[in-house]
Amino acid sequence: MNFIVLVSALALSYYRPHKSLDWLFHACTPYAQLLERNFNGGKNRHGVVAWTLGALLPSIVIGFLYYGLMELNVIIGMLFGIAVLYLILRFSRFSQRAERIAAALADKNIDEARTLLSQWEPPLETSHYNAAEVARVSIETTLRRAHQGLFGPIFWFVLLGPGGALLYRLSHLLMQSWEPHLDNHFHRFAHRAFEWLDWLPIRISGACFAIVGDFEDAVYCWRTQAAGWPEQSLGIILASGAGALGVRLGEPLPYRGVLQFRPELGLGDEADADYLKSAVGLVWRVLVLLVGLLLLLTFAHWLGN
Repeated sequence: MNFIVLVSALALSYYRPHKSLDWLFHACTPYAQLLERNFNGGKNRHGVVAWTLGALLPSIVIGFLYYGLMELNVIIGMLFGIAVLYLILRFSRFSQRAERIAAALADKNIDEARTLLSQWEPPLETSHYNAAEVARVSIETTLRRAHQGLFGPIFWFVLLGPGGALLYRLSHLLMQSWEPHLDNHFHRFAHRAFEWLDWLPIRISGACFAIVGDFEDAVYCWRTQAAGWPEQSLGIILASGAGALGVRLGEPLPYRGVLQFRPELGLGDEADADYLKSAVGLVWRVLVLLVGLLLLLTFAHWLGN
């Protein structure tokens, strides 16, 4: 049944995309801020309690509801699971944004491409980016958002149902909302919890990039370059994705008039609109691979029964 729920949720989120760029983020941010205001005593145990209330408890409730409804009535349970996944998965957004930026770059409309990228990634200052830098950062954003908004939740859905997918997304949102401070241990547990939850999914995503792309270059870049990225787990995604595509990512970027150092990732040519389109295609191939594997597991389960 998980296969039917997943495919239905993917189809619904693709053909009926959310109006908001990230509905779940905007819905949960006020709650995350409320938890921080009320529980942030600067201690690690305070962060554990807040994370439990913000991520673990809602996920347990959704998990019990899903499996309880499946026992009561399979159709109602499946509809509930589809609705939950529809709210969790960020399927159409990464491809639509990337394709619009690629079209602008192909038309030599650098100003529009910069604007679209800054709207997609608000913290970025894209006004001084050239076409290659816009394409490079857009590819990085496509790969990262595909993993965090699609592949990671799918992994935990297959493992634990909708509650698992929700736990992954809520943990990521809390990590984003609670910025770490050197003198405050409250924020550290949320970051550590997401690292635990993402340890295996991020390696599966990297392996999938290698399988559906240039395998040798993806593995080589993963092994030799990922550890040099400031956030090593994200480095796995970017290095393997760059190697699979045969494109160079990373490299310094202008920030407030100064070049910000970033290590080079990948091999091959400089990023452009065509490589950005290829990145979208790479994500689609990984998604097909994951859905196909789930279908095989479903058949194996049916045959075993």
